[in-house]
Amino acid sequence: MNQQPGKEQNPDEWEGDFDPLADPEERKVLFAALDSFRQYRRSAHLNTTHRRRQSFYALPSAHWDLLSKPPYSILDNFNQVDDAIDANAEIADAILSNGLEAFGLPANPDGGEDNPNNWHNTATGSDIGKAHSTVRQFYRDWSAEGALERDQCYKPVLNDLHELFGSQPHISVLVPGAGLGRLVFELCVAGYCAEGNEISYHQLLASNWALNHTEKANAHPLYPFALQFSNLKSRKQQLKRVMIPDVHPASTIAAQMAEPDDGRGMGTMSMSAADFLVQYASPSQRDTFDAVATVFFIDTAPNLIRYIETIRNCLRPGGYWINIGPLLWHWEDSKTSSKNDASQQSAADTDKHQGIGELGRVELTEEEVIALIHQMGFELVKKDPEGSSCGYIQDPESMLQNLYRPAHWVARKGPETC
Repeated sequence: MNQQPGKEQNPDEWEGDFDPLADPEERKVLFAALDSFRQYRRSAHLNTTHRRRQSFYALPSAHWDLLSKPPYSILDNFNQVDDAIDANAEIADAILSNGLEAFGLPANPDGGEDNPNNWHNTATGSDIGKAHSTVRQFYRDWSAEGALERDQCYKPVLNDLHELFGSQPHISVLVPGAGLGRLVFELCVAGYCAEGNEISYHQLLASNWALNHTEKANAHPLYPFALQFSNLKSRKQQLKRVMIPDVHPASTIAAQMAEPDDGRGMGTMSMSAADFLVQYASPSQRDTFDAVATVFFIDTAPNLIRYIETIRNCLRPGGYWINIGPLLWHWEDSKTSSKNDASQQSAADTDKHQGIGELGRVELTEEEVIALIHQMGFELVKKDPEGSSCGYIQDPESMLQNLYRPAHWVARKGPETC
């Protein structure tokens, strides 16, 4: 695995130009992410079982007494959920501990709000919600039980790359929105030079722990559905336990390095912590990658044209853009930017965009997305007519199934695009 400037790779190194502590706004966001993992245990107990116990005892006494006994044993269930929360919180605590060590921050800072390193009590409710969803996401990316969801989204990328490049060595692949790093890891194991990109500190902290700090496979119990009380067929379903990580990244890569070279060369893996639009639209990234793989990513764009411009910039001429995912536009319900907001941007600011936080947004249909990539210098070389349905951190036994039918296509950057 290669360490690159500005990339997360070595367990104890966050080097290069990535220094969120040097910028007040970045430090604030990082501190909130760290604090949200610290508060995972307390918030989960409070909002899951504590309030349910209060509501349970508010029932008529004859009713809660009935439901306290078998076959219901509701109070026993609350106790079991509490135990599951504590198991999940151990993962959150491990992520926090490694994050504090990586950034040289104290676990118990002194001095209150006047201390610039006091990260306690900086998380909002939204931050804490992200910590909860990040811990739960380990089910999808790092458990054996999540393999079905991964296979429906990651295997097509690997198959496409094999069809496009065969056994060519040193094929570089960028994965924007890399999340918990599983696809980056799989690409590395398959022999590609994989670079993940992620803007979320929640995801970066968690992926750093999974990739660099877990000690062995199946070391940590996770209860991904313990906090859910609706659409359950049984309490056993709610308290389902999985073990993470299903593979140990360091051991897997070490074993691969010990094998004879098949001529393709070893895969490499790195992670950039940056705004995708700012990092990869720069002249220094022009014509850098042989392929870009966007998996459940393009619908995070307020303005998809910016994403396409950035992908076009960092792809080599003739390089391939592989896309898998739905169009659940993440900014659809956000506050609309006003004319007054827009007028505050100078012409220079408009030309030099401000990354994901740029004003304006638009939601496109799949037909419009395809037309746009054609118009912006890409040739569509493959499109699955009907993608298979898949969930996203979906309990397969739930009485409610939320399924996507993600689009899957491959586009080639034309040699004359500019």
